[in-house]
Amino acid sequence: MNTPDIDTEALAARYREERDKRLHRGNLGAYLTPTGRFAHYLEDPYVDPEPPRPPIQEDVEVLQIGAGFGGMQVAVHLLKAGVEDFRILDRAGDFGGVWYWNRYPGVACDIESYIYMPLLEEMGYMPSEKYARGPEIFKYARDLAEKFDLYRRALFRTEVSELRWDESAARWVVTTDHGDVIRARFVNLATGPLQRLRLPAIPGIETFKGHAFHTSRWDYAYTGGDAHGGLEKLKDKRVGIIGTGATAVQAIPHLGEWAKHLYVFQRTPAPVPVRNHKPTDPEWFKTLKPGWQKHRMENFNILLTGGEQDEDLVADGWTEQKTSVGIAVDSLSPEEAAERQLRDFEYMEGLRRRIDETVKDRATAEALKPWYNAGCKRPCFHDEYLQTFNRPNVTLVDTGGLGIERITETGAVVGGVEYELDCLIYATGFDFNAGNMASRNGFEIYGRGGVSLTDKWKGGIATLHGFTSRGFPNLVIQANAQGAVASNITHGLGEGAVHFAQIVKHCRDHQVRTFEPSEAAERAWVERVTSRTYRTNHDQECTPGYYNNEGAPTEGAGINAFYPGSSQRFFQMMERWRANGMPDFEVS
Repeated sequence: MNTPDIDTEALAARYREERDKRLHRGNLGAYLTPTGRFAHYLEDPYVDPEPPRPPIQEDVEVLQIGAGFGGMQVAVHLLKAGVEDFRILDRAGDFGGVWYWNRYPGVACDIESYIYMPLLEEMGYMPSEKYARGPEIFKYARDLAEKFDLYRRALFRTEVSELRWDESAARWVVTTDHGDVIRARFVNLATGPLQRLRLPAIPGIETFKGHAFHTSRWDYAYTGGDAHGGLEKLKDKRVGIIGTGATAVQAIPHLGEWAKHLYVFQRTPAPVPVRNHKPTDPEWFKTLKPGWQKHRMENFNILLTGGEQDEDLVADGWTEQKTSVGIAVDSLSPEEAAERQLRDFEYMEGLRRRIDETVKDRATAEALKPWYNAGCKRPCFHDEYLQTFNRPNVTLVDTGGLGIERITETGAVVGGVEYELDCLIYATGFDFNAGNMASRNGFEIYGRGGVSLTDKWKGGIATLHGFTSRGFPNLVIQANAQGAVASNITHGLGEGAVHFAQIVKHCRDHQVRTFEPSEAAERAWVERVTSRTYRTNHDQECTPGYYNNEGAPTEGAGINAFYPGSSQRFFQMMERWRANGMPDFEVS
């Protein structure tokens, strides 16, 4: 099927070629856990040393692990449900989650702030811009914690060592690196998918003698400046950044502005649509009626999951892509699939034309073009990223999908050429493996009979609705595996927060001592999730990335581990399930 402007057969062949050369390349796509000699990458650069505090021993009704927007929404909804006896733990030095850790220059929300920043109506807050910047979001998180009196309930700079179920007391016993022992009736785990940084498994990574750090631990003492830019200490530095995903796209314009020379090492180019950023109009904001945020969130979510709405309230690049291209599912007829693929080709051709119109050097422009379908990688909306490659001090080092060959004491080698560097920055993301919670979180969970969650999930994730797992009573996990995936992650976290708070309230109201999924209910849910294909063919055809488990989507950690349907339908299903008395739980 061809059109006068698009040779679909040639494009499909180019997509396959680009994908195939990124597969089966030894350690390509492999990552290192920052332990041992790499443990210093996990250190918190945003806090001063503090004297050790005495260990705490206490009993609480609820323990909330994680103080990002997931955990904070849990706390607010617990308070709304009349539950006040809870403790919050986090390894960070403050509230904010990813907005505490990610302070790199240019950091900003890529989802509209009016739907991303939770509880705006409760806070009476108007974001300053359509896509709020990191410092504003971080301050908002702290203001939210102040308003709901969460600081007195929080233990920061505290790492969980272990969760262990005490059968006789029907309590979780939680120990920490401070020697704390906290016994909790219920535990909610909202540690998030973007909290355990990862480093690329490049030969020689440990030998580099220049300065190096991960973007989630930005070293402003070395670069100068702050999240708004002004990296004046890089004026005489040769800087390399590895990665061209969402974080790098935001940071690279600032690095290009200030570095003596910037080398951008690219394995696979990102899709970079126009952002069309703008400040908030206060007069428009005054017209919003009560309930506006939930309505706007749902409007966005429905459009992004293939539903229809009378009006596109958010009207940005996200909704433009979904409404112009459609949803990739295997249930389409051959004719429907061909039509959808044509729309996909047309959309991506538009992004490639934008590169030609923006980037002056032809070779650089060609290397920046994404050759894969929409939805294979997270779109990186930006209005300055592509323009940065017109600077004479910025060099795109495209590895042709092969990655960096090795790192030396003085730089990085690509195609046999060594690029000498003073500073190397890793924009290489986070451990997204939902199947290994212990690896991602840094602690193990032991349920009934001392069985670890890792051992239970060795043969595959097993949950009810993605929240609870048999053998681990009174524990709710906000991890999305076998649950819903929402592009606006804080919307999904908010729905999960309501879910947990209502379970706790139900247990209180009905004198429930313990709850866990029945064996039959958990098995049925796993079968429901794994028996239906969702995007399978689409993901297998995609270039490798974390969306498709680095090119192996059927091996367990890719999109197929999630609920195979729209997140809006899932949220409605959970609401009905709660209204029906929470069946499928075995309770005592």
